[in-house]
Amino acid sequence: MAGPAQPTAILRGHRAQVHAAVFVRTESAAALAPALSFAAPPETATADTRLATGDSAGYVVLWDLAIVRPRAVWRAHQNSILGLAGWGADQIVTHGRDHRLIVWQVGVADEARLSTALPLEDESLLSSSSSSSAARPKNDDDDKRRPRPWMLHVLEVSTMNFCAFASCLYAGPATATALSPFGERLVAVPNALTLEAVDLFHLPSQRRVNTVTLGKKEGMIMALALFHRDATTLVLVAAFESGVAVVAVLADGADGPATIRYRAQTHTQPVLSLDVAPDRSYFVTSAADDVVAKHPIAVQPRPPGTVDVPTATPPPATSNDIPPSSSTRPTASLLSAALAQEAAASPPSSLLSSAVPLAARPLPPPAPPSEPETQPLQLVHTKHAGQQGLRIRQDGRIFATAGWDGRVRVYAAKTLKEVAVLKWHQTGCYAVGFAPVGGAAGQAHNTISADTTESKDSGGSKSNEEDNNNNNNNNNNNDDDDKQTSLVSTSRSAREISVKERRLRHAVTAHWLAAGSKDGKVSLWNIF
Repeated sequence: MAGPAQPTAILRGHRAQVHAAVFVRTESAAALAPALSFAAPPETATADTRLATGDSAGYVVLWDLAIVRPRAVWRAHQNSILGLAGWGADQIVTHGRDHRLIVWQVGVADEARLSTALPLEDESLLSSSSSSSAARPKNDDDDKRRPRPWMLHVLEVSTMNFCAFASCLYAGPATATALSPFGERLVAVPNALTLEAVDLFHLPSQRRVNTVTLGKKEGMIMALALFHRDATTLVLVAAFESGVAVVAVLADGADGPATIRYRAQTHTQPVLSLDVAPDRSYFVTSAADDVVAKHPIAVQPRPPGTVDVPTATPPPATSNDIPPSSSTRPTASLLSAALAQEAAASPPSSLLSSAVPLAARPLPPPAPPSEPETQPLQLVHTKHAGQQGLRIRQDGRIFATAGWDGRVRVYAAKTLKEVAVLKWHQTGCYAVGFAPVGGAAGQAHNTISADTTESKDSGGSKSNEEDNNNNNNNNNNNDDDDKQTSLVSTSRSAREISVKERRLRHAVTAHWLAAGSKDGKVSLWNIF
């Protein structure tokens, strides 16, 4: 019988508890930079993909998956980090409880000037007894030791609750000529004054385009999701402290009115996390209770507006006008003839209605808005309270939660059945993250294999030349020694490239799952 699953690696670098974990710099994000996609695009990991983790002290660490070492470390915020995200190949967004949302320029080339000194290496942090009362170094000294990346945008937002931001591409007329390298964005954060309201900000202009109120007396907003269903329809998903989940649709764009399409009370405790499926058909929530719920995203298509087109009024007849004869009169179409017969068969209801032109008649009143749906798709009692950080994998087959009991639980997205329990951490887990499945290992593998073949071919051609020289110089022992030395060095370099190739292939093809814990450790698992 096989033993319990064990993590592939343990990343020890944070002194404080890890609150966010996300894989950044995926291939599709860079490929879709100039275009706008309304569906969740398939992503693939590359050699430049990093695992970004953020802790309650405000530090961000970028981990290289091939060598399992830090590539960049800096302090992004003066307080706890609520959320992390990757925008494109060179932008990372951090959301902290210091009321700031910052977009950083962190490309592969920018990593060279950043520090790799982990927060765990600070003597001041090591001398403290707990992460909550850690003696933090001064900002100036910390910035000198760990320089910060270039700040592209700094947005002042409200962080009175524990809700992380949500974002999507902005479907506006200026998307094609965006000011920022990765296009315009919409960012959703809780409102500062109304607990049940959400502010929508536009980047890079940093202006607030809308405030959407999603309920009354629902408590604080705990989790958000934002995406475009089509070019004009924006969908906002929110979960509240009261356990309510809401789906609102902005059919006229980000600055239009919102309509509640779904509202369900599936939890008795505050919702801790939610995530939307890659096909945008449902979302899953987890809460402080033991319930995991699957909700529909029923966005009704916008009914096409039927507006009558007025016909041109002919000029009044004059005495000079000669009525055309029946032989020269144009033949009426079948449609006009049918309309004429219908008008003759049914006389007008009143003289006034017959005199009013069609274009001036008022349009019929719009249909009353339908009631929002209230029934979830599925609901299970897992008997494990306190699951947060819920994330659905890119292929939509499984999702995972971080448990307060230190377990990472993996569920089947179709049935909500628990399929795996990953146990290693001794303290509670707060964050999980999935790497893109599949990976672009084929291209990287072919590139490295081509380099290996080229190296071997060059070594072989060099050996052939030396063989010819040896044939010309019958008993030249020095050339034989050089030949043997060349062959040994060539095989050694090929072996070294092969090791590097295997590491890279494993880094980009493994089905990584990262889990961040209260003790500051991050476990890296390779699961199905």
